[in-house]
Amino acid sequence: MGARAFRDVAAALALSIAASAAVPAASANPAHPPSAAPAPYTTQAPVVMLKDLESGAILFSRGADKRFAPASMAKVMTAYVVLDLLGKGKLTRDTKFTVSPAAWKKWNSSTGGSSMFLSPNERVSVDDLLKGLITVSGNDAAAVLAIGIDGSEEAFVKRMNAVATDIGMMSSRFGTPNGWPDGGITRVSASDLVTLAERLIRDHPEGYARYFAIPELTHGVSPDGRPIVQANRNPILGRFDGADGLKTGYTREAGYCFLGSAERGGRRLIMVVAGLTSQKARAEEAQKLMDWGFATRAATAAGQQASRKSPATGAMRR
Repeated sequence: MGARAFRDVAAALALSIAASAAVPAASANPAHPPSAAPAPYTTQAPVVMLKDLESGAILFSRGADKRFAPASMAKVMTAYVVLDLLGKGKLTRDTKFTVSPAAWKKWNSSTGGSSMFLSPNERVSVDDLLKGLITVSGNDAAAVLAIGIDGSEEAFVKRMNAVATDIGMMSSRFGTPNGWPDGGITRVSASDLVTLAERLIRDHPEGYARYFAIPELTHGVSPDGRPIVQANRNPILGRFDGADGLKTGYTREAGYCFLGSAERGGRRLIMVVAGLTSQKARAEEAQKLMDWGFATRAATAAGQQASRKSPATGAMRR
C-alpha cells in the first residue's frame, strides 16, 4: 500500500472512531435509569377529579362537569363565605351567636344528621362554630352561622350563591348552608368544588390552616354528663403524609363523597371523589388517588430533570 493510500485509510478509521464515541451507549448512566411513568389511574367511582395547583394541570378527571348533590361538602362553601367576611373585617372570630330554640329543634342530633351538639339558647363564638362546621360537619353549626350572619338560612343561601358565582363556580347552586337534601336544589360539579377549594386555600390560607386540620372536637355534654368528643371526618387526615383538609359528605342521594387536599414539598393536590358506596370505599379511593397523584408528579419531575442533562457529558443544561 502506498503512503498516500495509507494516510487515507488512517483518516477514515479516525473519523469512524470519533463518530462512534459521540453516540451514547444505551446504558450510559446505569446509576440513574429513567423513571417509569405510573400506570394510568383506574377507578370505579363515577365522579373523580385531581388537580395539581402548582402547574394547574388536571391529572385525572371523570365526570368532572356532572352536576350532583354534594351533601356536607356544601359546608366548604359556607366556610368560604364566613372566612371571607372575617377577612374583610365584617365579622370577628370572637363574635357570638345565640342558638335559637327553632334552629336547635330543626338541626339537633335527633334528625340523624351530623351535629356539634349545641344547646338551645347557647351563645357560641364564630371561631367555635367554624370548628364545629368543618371538624365534625355540624348541621347545627351551619344553621347558627347562617342565621347569625344574615337573619335566616334562606338569606344566607342567597349570599352563598352570589359568592359562588363571583369565584367562578358556574355549574353550582346551593339551597341550604349545610348540604341537607333539599329536593334537588343543591347541585355542584367536581370542577366547581376544586375551584372552591383552591380559592379557599389561596384566599384564606390562615383560616385554612386554623380550621381544616383539627383532629377532633370537644363540644357539648352527653346525657351522663361526660364531654362529647368527636373525631374529624376527613378519611386521610393523619393517615396520609401532607393531608390537611377539606370535607367529607354523605347522603343516600349523594353516596359517600370527599373533597380533599394534601401538600408535599411545596406542591399541593386537590381531589374530589363522589358517589362511592361506603366509608371504606371512600377512604381507600382517596388514599389511592393521592398516592397516584404524587407518584405521577414525582415521575414527571424526574423525567424532566433527566431530559435536561447533556447525553455526552451528563451536565445540566442552563
